[in-house]
Amino acid sequence: MSAPASAPSPLILATRRLGFPWETADPFLFCVHHDDAYPAGNDQLGPAASLAGRDIGQDFAGIDGWRMYHGDVVPGFPQHPHRGFETLTIARRGYIDHSDSLGATARFGRGDAQWLTAGRGIVHSEMFPLLDPAGPNPVELFQIWINLPRASKMVEPHFSMLWGPTIPHRVAPGVDVTVVAGRLGELTPPAPPPHSWAARPDSDVAVWTLKLAPGASFTLPPAQSSSNRTLYFFAGSSLAVGDRAVQPGHGLTLRPELPAPLENRGSTEVECLLLQGRPIGEPVAQYGPFVMNSAAEIQQAFVDYRRTEFGGWPWPADGPVHPRDARRFARHAGGREDLPEQ
Repeated sequence: MSAPASAPSPLILATRRLGFPWETADPFLFCVHHDDAYPAGNDQLGPAASLAGRDIGQDFAGIDGWRMYHGDVVPGFPQHPHRGFETLTIARRGYIDHSDSLGATARFGRGDAQWLTAGRGIVHSEMFPLLDPAGPNPVELFQIWINLPRASKMVEPHFSMLWGPTIPHRVAPGVDVTVVAGRLGELTPPAPPPHSWAARPDSDVAVWTLKLAPGASFTLPPAQSSSNRTLYFFAGSSLAVGDRAVQPGHGLTLRPELPAPLENRGSTEVECLLLQGRPIGEPVAQYGPFVMNSAAEIQQAFVDYRRTEFGGWPWPADGPVHPRDARRFARHAGGREDLPEQ
């Protein structure tokens, strides 16, 4: 973590500029904010635009305000494995088509969240279908990696959807707090997966997004003194945290046991992401998509993946997408289908 730009206040312990991805603290491993201004979609649900000059398969440059990532026709992330942690994907704009080695598949967006426990091993794809053939197709999402403790790293994988209408909001004049994980007052979000660190009552995990209109204020309630608490100020022009003005594009490490008054002092809406939780406090060994406790366990993960492919890939393409007219849905392993309010 970089040194604070000025002497830290009792509330703000440190600040740092937001890079790509954003720095996180235990129990979080990784956080990335994808925000792409995709053009109209073609017949294959990819961009109706030339891909010339892009490093297809590794396109992270942001040419013209959007990226293909690892996709070659449709933007996104074709099949790839994970072991030993969880992914929490919050879809703010646009759509995501998910498929995995369990046989589960989904289309989600418009405020939905997907929580995936990789456990002993899963392969999945996350593609961004561009459904509008006549206009822009913006896609904005957070993907957050949450570690699993040693005792849960080899649990059975688990796929779950948190549909937007079930994720509670605290809406006051000029304030909107979306509570994806961790209770806020009387607002209780859907339960996390059963083996998640967030499922433990004493984990103090919170994942909230906040919007403050110009002149609006909100106070983050105190957390456990043992927790790590980070506030990411990623959109807007001016935010005061306690008695200190903060520039946009910064992450703030907050003293968790203190209430944190926030005030939008600018002329545009402020947006923040809060990640909070009691640290797991175990060794972390990470190599690419695998997160374990030791180098030997990482080596074993590669051996197991080469041998079993974590159950194999049951789909006809590495980055499958659903038809343009498919509604938001989830089909779980075993065939149970889940349809949200549309």
